[in-house]
Amino acid sequence: MPPKRADAAPDLFGPAAPPPPGDAPPDDARRPGHTPLAERLRPRTLAEVVGQDHLLGPPGAKAGALRRMLDRGALASLVLWGPPGVGKTTIARLLAEAAGLRFAPLSAVFSGVADLKRAFDEARARRAGGTGTLLFVDEIHRFNRAQQDGFLPVVEDGTVVLVGATTENPSFALNGALLSRCQVMVLRRLDEAALDRLIARAEEETGRPLPLDEAARATLAAMADGDGRYLLNMIEQLLALPPDAPPLDPAALSALLTRRGAGQLTESEAAFTRADSNQLNGLLSAFHKSLRGSDPDAALYYAARMLLFGPELAQTVFRRLCCAAAEDVGTADPQALVQAVTAWNAFERVGWPEGRLFLGQAITYVATAPKSNAAYAAWGEATAAAERTPQTPPPLHVQNAHTRMMKTMGYGDGYRYDHDEPDAYGANSFLPDALSPHAAWYRPNPRGHEREIGKRLDWWAARRAARDEEARSGE
Repeated sequence: MPPKRADAAPDLFGPAAPPPPGDAPPDDARRPGHTPLAERLRPRTLAEVVGQDHLLGPPGAKAGALRRMLDRGALASLVLWGPPGVGKTTIARLLAEAAGLRFAPLSAVFSGVADLKRAFDEARARRAGGTGTLLFVDEIHRFNRAQQDGFLPVVEDGTVVLVGATTENPSFALNGALLSRCQVMVLRRLDEAALDRLIARAEEETGRPLPLDEAARATLAAMADGDGRYLLNMIEQLLALPPDAPPLDPAALSALLTRRGAGQLTESEAAFTRADSNQLNGLLSAFHKSLRGSDPDAALYYAARMLLFGPELAQTVFRRLCCAAAEDVGTADPQALVQAVTAWNAFERVGWPEGRLFLGQAITYVATAPKSNAAYAAWGEATAAAERTPQTPPPLHVQNAHTRMMKTMGYGDGYRYDHDEPDAYGANSFLPDALSPHAAWYRPNPRGHEREIGKRLDWWAARRAARDEEARSGE
């Protein structure tokens, strides 16, 4: 195994393969102006790979699964299953080096039967000369069933050690015959600590800190979403800024690294702009606030003012009415949204001018309904949590075990079928472990129908607490 280079802080990702020993590029080819950052940070040993300690942990009692294979000198054929940017290709390349095998890469996207036959023939020739082959197949799930069957004889007779990489569930993407000859290794999305290590290595390699304040550094890691390759690409964009650029805050960072497409106006919105847009925006805002403030007279007045510009603006009024029914009434009176949508449908069927009757009825209903924004606020909190953990899988016990392999991995274990439990309540935990097991984003108000919903939620919480206590006492 070649020694670590003193002039690099290697890491997990990079688009190009490192040269074989003895054929390294000259040092000037590694200067920042000549080599992409990701290539300069490519790891040179398995110990330098981040985020996959469960597979590559150091030798000893807690060694990872792949490390134990290497220690035994018996590297099996593998399927590396994981999200993008977690190091599948890099790990395969380093496994070949650590096991003394020739690394032979193929992509299922660009390869066909002729390429496979050529790769198999070359592996047989190397084997005859005393050299083994690690055949790496990226996107292996792209091969059809017949092409996958072509691997069976060369895997069985030891011509190649097959390492396939996939982002798809192998239970569905690979045929059973091939899957039975390979061990599935699950790679994890990079956690916050691993991403922080990548950021630190990038700063060490380039000799300059990223132009970010502390909040923006956290935002950068969150934007990477566990994808190391994407993180390094974003870092390279940041390093292209002038060295004296002031630190970016989260808003400036997002503006720099993201692009938003312009929307298009609907027919009614186009009618809206034909009038004085400032005046109409003010009327629409006053209309919504009147609904929220339980003033049916003001709400009717502002709706009538908008319709003076043309009956086509009824579509805009109905859209805002439906939004108010959900945002400001919500489950305090679930009928508010039903009334608004039903009136809109009746308006579409009957048309103008009689349709104003349905609009007026729906406006007065929403304006006089009990108010609650609990569902709206809960959606905002749930969305924020989803943005923080967009790739975090649900707990295994609430996922179905579609195949035998998934069942042995723990899918579905411990799930309580609610209808088999007393009061049809199994007290399962459904959120990912990274979140609170019983998050309380939805907090109903003591108004209208939500008063009853609150009692129901309190009852479920009490039952869950009692069962949690029973489980703890039984341990």
